[in-house]
Amino acid sequence: MTKPPGRGTAGPPPGRRRGSDGRGRRGSARDAGHGPGAARASGRRAGDSPRPAGGRARTETGAGGASAKRKRRTGAEPRKTSPGSAAARGSAGGGPRGPRSGGPGRRPPGRGPGVRIPFRRRDPLKRLNVMLLAVAFVLSLFAGRLVQLQTIESGVYTEQAIRQRLQKITLPAIRGDITDAQGHPLAMTVEARAVYADPSLIEPARRQPIVNALAPTLGLDPAALMKKISKSGTRFVYLAHGVPPDQARLITSWDFPGIGTLPEYRREYPNDSLAASVIGFVNATGRGAAGLESALDDLLAGQEGWQRVEISPEGQHIPMGEDQKRPSRPGRGVRLTLERDLQFKAQEAIEKQVKKSKAAGGSVIVMDPRTGEMLAMASAPGFDPNDYTASDKERWGSPLVQQAFEPGSTGKVVTAAAVMEKGGITPKTPFTVNDKIKKYDVVFRDSHPHPTKRLTFAGVLATSSNVGTIMASESVTEEQLYRTLRDFGFGEKTGLPLPGETPGLLKPPSQWSGTDRYPIAFGQTVSVNAVQMASVYATIANGGVRVAPTLVAGTVGEDDAFTPAPAPARKRVISEKTARQISDMLEGATTEEGTAPKAQIKGYRVAGKTGTAQIVNPRCGCYDGGGYTASFAGFAPADDPQLVVQVVLQDPKRGSHYGGDAAAPVFKDVMSFALQSEKIPPTGSRPPIVQIHARD
Repeated sequence: MTKPPGRGTAGPPPGRRRGSDGRGRRGSARDAGHGPGAARASGRRAGDSPRPAGGRARTETGAGGASAKRKRRTGAEPRKTSPGSAAARGSAGGGPRGPRSGGPGRRPPGRGPGVRIPFRRRDPLKRLNVMLLAVAFVLSLFAGRLVQLQTIESGVYTEQAIRQRLQKITLPAIRGDITDAQGHPLAMTVEARAVYADPSLIEPARRQPIVNALAPTLGLDPAALMKKISKSGTRFVYLAHGVPPDQARLITSWDFPGIGTLPEYRREYPNDSLAASVIGFVNATGRGAAGLESALDDLLAGQEGWQRVEISPEGQHIPMGEDQKRPSRPGRGVRLTLERDLQFKAQEAIEKQVKKSKAAGGSVIVMDPRTGEMLAMASAPGFDPNDYTASDKERWGSPLVQQAFEPGSTGKVVTAAAVMEKGGITPKTPFTVNDKIKKYDVVFRDSHPHPTKRLTFAGVLATSSNVGTIMASESVTEEQLYRTLRDFGFGEKTGLPLPGETPGLLKPPSQWSGTDRYPIAFGQTVSVNAVQMASVYATIANGGVRVAPTLVAGTVGEDDAFTPAPAPARKRVISEKTARQISDMLEGATTEEGTAPKAQIKGYRVAGKTGTAQIVNPRCGCYDGGGYTASFAGFAPADDPQLVVQVVLQDPKRGSHYGGDAAAPVFKDVMSFALQSEKIPPTGSRPPIVQIHARD
């Protein structure tokens, strides 16, 4: 076996000189075996006995081993030897290795390690396979999740994603117009804007500036507005409706994030307070809240539509996104029987008189007795439906049907109809009338003291005597009187489409006390609303036939096609003869001998009746200190009645509280205008001579 080469030509390590034979030699002191260096090199301490010859040979052999190690470091392939071989032990002659000084197994100090165990790299293919398996496992997890998202649960996540992007927008329906009989708009729909917010786009720091700008502009409560724009879990909330377009443009110009506008419609009342108590108004949510707007809301409002659109995270409409739509259906228009110009005159007259007399309120009704059509329905004080919040809520109603009052002497015509139809009384039936009369333990009086009079029944009606009316009413039974009152419409609603109508008060005879029939005969202890009382005089003017009051002439569709309302109910209440006789008797009330000469209209024959009724004081349930209701109801021309006008004033405090003084002048003013505007000429006939005083 060839001996491995030595160190080669790289030279001896530091501190060793090269010898003449090419081998590295240590310093002379070490070669001679003297000095401390020699002791350290041989592993012996100073003073030890010399090492045997075998040990030297091992040292030389060890130099060759170091050369072999160097070769392995430079790339030479080492020879494989077993740990127990002679070469591994480094013996030159092949003899046994001598014991090492300093104890068994101890390497001499200053020497490098023995044979280095070679570094063996593991097989890279195995590592690659393990890494590929790990990557494959991770990818399989991703693939499984992907399959779950896109196949198994795709519908759920698709629905959630669409729900996040889709926004449902209401498509408002165009509300139908309300017009007068000639088509003039009383309530109309105009273009407007709705202001909305996307709270998710509004940063907390921007909320207060937005509230500071929008609240005063839109008239909103700052706290409520802040709550809306801070709402979590939603991307759409309405802030205001019915905003005028110019105001909406101002808001848009501020460029607030998350604030936008949508087109919609706004209700407008071009005549301000005209007929407000009849028309009513639409509230901020677009629903009718009073009057016809409330009662006919379903008809007028139509049906809203909707549209679902996809909205980007920035709040922009995605043009090619999903778009679902259900168009809105416009409401139907309503044409009334009211006439705008006549309504204006009636309202102007009653507002003026309420202010002049300092009355609590008042009303005027103009009616066509032949058709039952309401031509004017005015009340005061009123309100502006364009700004209804600026008025007291008490004014928002319709006092023409909601306010009940005792008719007083205007109700005496019903007693007259009953006694003439069923009691055998005629206009010339005489009565001896004092200024008071006692029935049981109750004393009833006329409106003012007077000496005993001898009056005809026509005179009793013309002078509005309570005592004379009580005397005449005793010719009929309680049931007959009650039935006549019911036939004229007492105790039941008129049927007009106005909310909150009162039927008034009329108890059946079984609930009357012993003396109730007497005040009922002259218009007290019962109550009516203004339309009910106007209908009584319309029945007499129409020859005894009651035509149910009507306010709606018909409806107008989207194509402007007019659909007339059903004809009102008609019912004969008294005979035409009785109606004619009562009409002639009512003309006597407007003469100088009657109670209402201030109701006369030059050139026209006028029939009518005054009323002055006491108001019940709610504090005591009695009439003391309750005030008065002054009224006048009449028609013209008396011989060919075409118009009925009724005026009611509640608790006038300045001037006279009698109907002939407070209400008759308003009747004259309104009736004169109505006759002219309707182009109704005087009949030219001479009025009948009404016998007031009885002849013995």
